[in-house]
Amino acid sequence: MRKRPSITTAATAAAAASAVVLASSCAAQTGGGPGGEDTVRMAINGWVGYEASAAVLTYLLENELDVRVEQKQIDEQPSWQGLNDGDLDVIVENWGHEDLMEQYGPDGNDTVVDGGPNGNKGTLGWYVPSYLLEEYPDINTYQGVKENAEIFRTPESGDKGEFLAGDPAFVTQDQGMINHFDMDLKIVYAGSEAAEITTMRKKYSDEEPFLAYFYEPQWLHNELDLEHVEFPEYTEGCADDADDVSCGYPEYDLNKIFRKDFAEEDSPAYRLLDNWTWTNDDQNAVAEMIAQDGMDADEAAEKWVEDNRDVWESWIPEGADN
Repeated sequence: MRKRPSITTAATAAAAASAVVLASSCAAQTGGGPGGEDTVRMAINGWVGYEASAAVLTYLLENELDVRVEQKQIDEQPSWQGLNDGDLDVIVENWGHEDLMEQYGPDGNDTVVDGGPNGNKGTLGWYVPSYLLEEYPDINTYQGVKENAEIFRTPESGDKGEFLAGDPAFVTQDQGMINHFDMDLKIVYAGSEAAEITTMRKKYSDEEPFLAYFYEPQWLHNELDLEHVEFPEYTEGCADDADDVSCGYPEYDLNKIFRKDFAEEDSPAYRLLDNWTWTNDDQNAVAEMIAQDGMDADEAAEKWVEDNRDVWESWIPEGADN
């Protein structure tokens, strides 16, 4: 994700550039075919928090504005290409990607625009379970991880400590950090966000040591007490060399990215998306219903909308209510 992972939820499998159109819950009553003025084409990146945001926005667009939504499952970087090519209208959760904004934004192709913050505060990094601090008090620092790397060994990592990661499609800097700080670690990919979470929960239940790439907002923090591993603070240029990264991850004010022409049309659908902001707690509440409680995304969105009118009512453009 974000310079980050790409997480998989209860039912996500990151498709690459060939975006697979997911069935929208809207019916023919919405009028407006694919790409028409009454249709919003929304990128769906591969982690449950993104899915939660997209589900709520889809529900409101369809039920409050009578707008058809096409959700397209697609990885982060191809999403930007989709905006550039006119195949997508919006990315609802962007993690940095300054290089892509330079390529497609006002100083490049001039086909995308920054849609402003979505309200979520993004943190990426390395995490260990808090129970390890009892025996290894400094295990939540990079020095402590380096000194105790052997406790993370698994059959998959051999004679090195295992660094558990999610989806190899995520844009991360972990190998560069391992290299720079000369850590005896091997990255082992679970394959998806869902698989990584399953592994983390099993190890946590058994009180086994584990070291994982993870992030916030993420509903699992409501269940597991995880410690963020401290690295030198991110500074400009510290991660420019992917093979030699001397810092931790930056923190992000997550934002929306729009296709420029879609934004300039200033439709009610665009204005709802432009107005939308919510908190990490809001996203985690919906994500947990999907990933932990087994609800369909649209069902979780409907429940959240029913319970939180005071949050979303201001997102609806004036005069656009059903």
